[in-house]
Amino acid sequence: MCNGLIAKKIGMSRVFLENGDAVPVTYLEVEPNTVIRTKSKEKDGYDAVVLGVKPKKWKTRKGNEHTRYGDIKEWKVDSLEGLEAGKTLDVAKFIKEATIAVTGKSKGKGFQGVIKRHNFSRGPTTHGSHHHRRTGSIGMCEFPGRVMKGKKMPGRMGGDNVTIKGRQIMECDAEKGLIAVKGPIPGTNGGNVYITLETTE
Repeated sequence: MCNGLIAKKIGMSRVFLENGDAVPVTYLEVEPNTVIRTKSKEKDGYDAVVLGVKPKKWKTRKGNEHTRYGDIKEWKVDSLEGLEAGKTLDVAKFIKEATIAVTGKSKGKGFQGVIKRHNFSRGPTTHGSHHHRRTGSIGMCEFPGRVMKGKKMPGRMGGDNVTIKGRQIMECDAEKGLIAVKGPIPGTNGGNVYITLETTE
C-alpha cells in the first residue's frame, strides 16, 4: 500500500463546524497518480513506487510513443502487492479526520535582511543612531579571526522544501479528487505538494 500522493494546491477557504466555528482550510486537488515504476528489495535494496501526474504523450517520426510526466515522486512501501506499473491511485484512502504530512516548496522572498529573514530586533531609530536594521556584531576580533559557519546573516529567503506534519483532513471528495486540509500549507497556488498519510483515526 502506498500512503503518498502528488496533489496540487488550489487555495485557502474556510469550513464551518457543527457548533458554528469557522476553520481555515487549504484545498488540494489530487489528479490520478500513475505508478511509473516499482523498486524491489532484490534489485534496488528497498521496496518503493514512483508516481507521476499530468502525463503527456507524443510520437516520434519513427512512430515510437513517449510519455513525459509533469511531476514524479518516489515513496517507500511495505509491500508491492497491487502496485504494478501503470496502475492509477486516487484519493479514496484519504478519509475525513485522517492526519497527513504535507511537503511543499515555500514561496521565494528574494534577498532579505536579518530582521525579516531571522526575526532580529531593530536598533534605535532616533538620537543620531544609524543602526536601524543592521546585522550587528558577527564575531570576535583576533580570535578566531573569522566568521563562524552558520552565522545568521542576510541572504536568499524562501524557496525551500518545507514539511508540515499533523495536518487534519476536514473534507474529502473522492469523485472530484478534492481534499480540504486544516490550516495553511507551504507553496504557491497551483504548485504541486506531496501528501503522506500518517493515521486513519
